[in-house]
Parts: sequence; structure tokens; C-alpha cells
Amino acid sequence: MSVNQNEANLEAITITIAHLEKNCKCDEKLLKELKDERDRLLRELNVHSP
Repeated sequence: MSVNQNEANLEAITITIAHLEKNCKCDEKLLKELKDERDRLLRELNVHSP
């Protein structure tokens, strides 16, 4: 369960990335943007290694 909005967004983005990669129906540009946003949220939550 998400504690705040950033964690909820992180969870949704992570699930979306996994779904797109699993189904191979993904726009590479969109996938990169989602991964960049995921990395930004991880840094903001201080759970991303430098």
C-alpha cells in the first residue's frame, strides 16, 4: 500500500513499465520517459542508488 502520492505514482509507473515490456507493444520513447520518471521518483524518495 502506498503511503503518499509519490509512492502511488512510482507503483503505477513500475507496473506500467513491466506490462509494456512483457507485451512487447511499447513505444521506446514512451518507455524511456517512464523509466526516467521512475528514476526521478526513486531519487526523490531517497531509495535510488547514485
